[in-house]
Amino acid sequence: MTLAKESSPSPVRSGLRGHPWLTLFAVAIGVMMVTLDGTIVAVANPAIQKDLGASLAQVQWITNGYLLALAVSLITAGKLGDRFGHRQTFLIGIAGFGLSSAVIGLSDGVGLVIGFRVAQGLFGALLMPAALGLLRATFPAEKLNMAIGIWGMVIGASTAAGPIVGGLLVEHVSWQSVFFINVPVGVVALLFGLFILLDHRAENAPRSFDLPGIVLLSAAMFSLIWALIKAAEWGWGDAKTLLFLLGSLVCFGLFAFWETRVSEPLIPLGMFRSAALSAGTVLMVLMAFAFMGGLFFVTFYLQNVHGMSPVDSGLRLLPLTGMMIIGSPLAGAAITRVGPRVPLVAGMVATAVACVGMSRLTPDTGTLTMSLWFALLGLGLAPVMVGATEVIVGNAPLELSGVAGGLQQAAMQVGGSLGTAVLGAVMAAEVSDTFGDNWKGAGLPPLTPEQLGLAERGVQVGIAPVPPGVPEPVAQSISTVAHETFVSGMSTAFTCAAVVAALAAVVACFTKRGENAAAGAGAAHI
Repeated sequence: MTLAKESSPSPVRSGLRGHPWLTLFAVAIGVMMVTLDGTIVAVANPAIQKDLGASLAQVQWITNGYLLALAVSLITAGKLGDRFGHRQTFLIGIAGFGLSSAVIGLSDGVGLVIGFRVAQGLFGALLMPAALGLLRATFPAEKLNMAIGIWGMVIGASTAAGPIVGGLLVEHVSWQSVFFINVPVGVVALLFGLFILLDHRAENAPRSFDLPGIVLLSAAMFSLIWALIKAAEWGWGDAKTLLFLLGSLVCFGLFAFWETRVSEPLIPLGMFRSAALSAGTVLMVLMAFAFMGGLFFVTFYLQNVHGMSPVDSGLRLLPLTGMMIIGSPLAGAAITRVGPRVPLVAGMVATAVACVGMSRLTPDTGTLTMSLWFALLGLGLAPVMVGATEVIVGNAPLELSGVAGGLQQAAMQVGGSLGTAVLGAVMAAEVSDTFGDNWKGAGLPPLTPEQLGLAERGVQVGIAPVPPGVPEPVAQSISTVAHETFVSGMSTAFTCAAVVAALAAVVACFTKRGENAAAGAGAAHI
């Protein structure tokens, strides 16, 4: 991709403001707050449901409202950063996220919790692309990969800490403390941001908004994510699921047509003439599909099959997130030295092998074996998180770095939602095909069709449908059948994830070092 002049030489920064490593520290605090919130709230949902008397649908909206708002807004939020400056959008995102968290903690009704979870998603969307835009503009090209590696390390560490911190807070303090913890973290991030961050903008940054494009893209993303969220409940062949998927396809088509007609589009489609950027985006979707889709079942496996508490299950996953923490900065250094292609291919091959290994887990698999496969998965994911991010952001023009950051995050959200939905459907189909026969083969009392349906829904998440008062031998037989059926479904799901990871390794062959990364070091500031 050839570029016009992007920026004027950067004035010498004064004092600590604009220092690259302090900038990384400042944005890392904010990113930590958002990623921690992504996993910490799941632990608090049962306590919220009990305390506020929420229905199952309302509890689901506590998660889905946040996910939808975040996924729908990411690219638009990135455009806002390109237009008004990433420093401003980052600081607004930090302040809004912290304030929304405080209101949730003070809420006495589930409606307020859901409403401000949506607000959290919107402010989180402002924050995440701005963080990447600030790193891109602040770090010289030879140090950008290392910075993104440390950024990935923070994401891994906070993701790992979420279930553990959430479990401790819910158990020893209250569910409200899960949200209140964002307030002091947000204050620290805001103060550092005010004193450290320097506003970088490209000379030819966008000066107007593509409002029809924003509406069409938002409608397309909402319809897609909503269909993926509801597919497990409605069924993939249900008219409502197909209607939302069709609506998403139509809106994406109209969006692409409109972007070729408007003078200053939301996403200039010329960005995708870069084969590397397009490959990086597809790679991010496939990586998230395999990772998040597979990890969805691991938590049920640890808690419902092995009987672990949320805190214990979080500790068992430390080899995975620990290797991501260790591997991310190392991957950044390797990518700087040899380019992204080899580390990305190797990372996705390692991810595929780890998925194959996890497809062989049994209800009796020991901690050491699990830890080895978890560690290999984390080691494989680290270079992909760093390298695919660098490929997307580094191959985009500087004036579109916010849009590129939003594209990277949106690809992760779509891939994760798609993986969870598709692999969930694979699990449901496997359980439906085998559970009844396994139940009969164990010599257990016959079930009515209604009882069988209820039992299958529990088995899909590893719950053994043991009625109260059942003799211990019968209860043990039911648990064995349920857990073996669940693990069989999980094995099929991880096999699918391995195939997707292998496909991602092929896509990684088309990536290359960011052509435009060097522009960041010379960005003008205001």
